[in-house]
Amino acid sequence: MRRRRGPEGIEIRRTAGWVVIVRRILLGLLLAVIGFYVIALTTLVYLRFFPPPITTVQIQRQIEAWVGGDDYRRQYHYRPASGISRHMPRAVVAAEDTRFYRHGGIDWEAIEQAREDARRRGTQPRGASTITQQLVKNLFLTTHRSAIRKGLETTLVYPTEWILGKDRILILYVNVVELGDGIFGVEAAARHHYGISAADLSRHQAASLAAVLPAPRSRSPHRMGWYSSIIQQRMAQMGW
Repeated sequence: MRRRRGPEGIEIRRTAGWVVIVRRILLGLLLAVIGFYVIALTTLVYLRFFPPPITTVQIQRQIEAWVGGDDYRRQYHYRPASGISRHMPRAVVAAEDTRFYRHGGIDWEAIEQAREDARRRGTQPRGASTITQQLVKNLFLTTHRSAIRKGLETTLVYPTEWILGKDRILILYVNVVELGDGIFGVEAAARHHYGISAADLSRHQAASLAAVLPAPRSRSPHRMGWYSSIIQQRMAQMGW
């Protein structure tokens, strides 16, 4: 069979070339996604027993500082549950995810309520992320909003719940969550804002730190008295 020549043959070869390129790109993306999940699941098994040396959000903040030419010093000191005041995990649950111990990682009830509230107000639905979702974001993703990030985050929630369990998720979260500019975790925040260790935080101080979580780089716990009081009321209602 003779090879086609002329414009038609050239067009066929170009099309075939593009098909090969697209296939390679898709294969590369597939392998990247598979690699991401393998690394994430392996890391979760590691985190069941050991502390994380760093998180992707911490890396993100460092890169942002380099690009912006800003001074940046990461403050991060992991502490086991025994080294953290009992008030801090409780305050975080009261502030961020009151149904934490009752849902399986995604609070579908809260999501539906947020949608209903948004319909009544005629606005966009507010976030209804659980502590588990936020831990996944901090450990493996970034703070940038996108459908891809949300998809990766959502699909990792259930393995995270299964591998780590509720109590481990909560301790990891209070250890890695951003609580100020360059400040990650409750130990660093307690030292920076109060000059004490995480183990010595009072109920009021823990609630004040939890109050900055929605906007940790712009809020100060010393100016969150009104929200701290609300969080402490929720803690009391939850038996804490």
